[in-house]
Amino acid sequence: MTSPATTPEQILAIARRTLDIEAAAVSALAARLDGEIVAAVEMILACRGRVVVSGMGKSGHIARKIAASLASTGTPAFFVHPAEASHGDLGMITGDDVVIALSNSGESAELVAIVPLIKRRGARLIGMTGNPDSTLGRASDVHLDASVASEACPHNLAPTASTTAALALGDALVVALLSARGFSAEDFARTHPGGALGRRLLVHVRDLMHSGAALPVVPETASLKEALLEMTRKGLGMTAVVDAGQRLVGVFTDGDLRRCLDRGVDLHASGIAELMTRQPITVSQDVLAAEAVHLMEARKINGILAVDAEGRLVGALNMHDLLKAGVV
Repeated sequence: MTSPATTPEQILAIARRTLDIEAAAVSALAARLDGEIVAAVEMILACRGRVVVSGMGKSGHIARKIAASLASTGTPAFFVHPAEASHGDLGMITGDDVVIALSNSGESAELVAIVPLIKRRGARLIGMTGNPDSTLGRASDVHLDASVASEACPHNLAPTASTTAALALGDALVVALLSARGFSAEDFARTHPGGALGRRLLVHVRDLMHSGAALPVVPETASLKEALLEMTRKGLGMTAVVDAGQRLVGVFTDGDLRRCLDRGVDLHASGIAELMTRQPITVSQDVLAAEAVHLMEARKINGILAVDAEGRLVGALNMHDLLKAGVV
């Protein structure tokens, strides 16, 4: 029986050894990659159906992750449990599909049992194993070698380095595929509309801006008092100032008000035209909200106005709107 690690030094040494072994396993993969991964990418790109990923036990967990990564990066994919496949789920696999089967030994009974049936259906088979001469390795149309020198487990039993290697090799396949497809950040956002990236890449200024009756705006002939009342009603901490043609000529903000107070401006006698900030920073309503955030942060402002191609005011938004939408 192995003596338990009881001291902090022993625990730290074992943890570091584990990471060293797994890092070495991944590094060895990179050196061993060859034309097989190119063949796998080409096979999947030519696939007219779906990519079906399968594996038992810990390999099954890795297979699920690979399927999810493929599906979210432009390659339709799903996981099939090999044991369930023998009890009806094999019907999910068609002759137009590509199957990626994971097994470190290449001899997982449940997986090996369905290989002839997969081949009989006409589906192509990519095997990912630690043994090219295994049953699964020999049956595969393309074999990806995920072998490792040893597991990080001190008994060389618990799947550790082998699952890390399979996961990394799966990621290599996924990234090679998305690059071959020209899959962009915008494409990624469309498959992740609920995530932070989706919000940053899919939300435009027009989706968040205040417009119509909610838009704070006064004519350039307005008094400062009228402008302050408009700012209070609309609650954005600013008001746009427009000419008779609704073209933006200036903006007045809470910051401008504080500066007026510092200078002792007569709030009752002043007109907004003499106190507003002329040529304010603006954006098009069609730009991404993330671009508006970048501009606001760069210019150190909390609100921004949107105008059309002719300079007419169409909307306004502030940092609170962007925070609430999850863009910031």
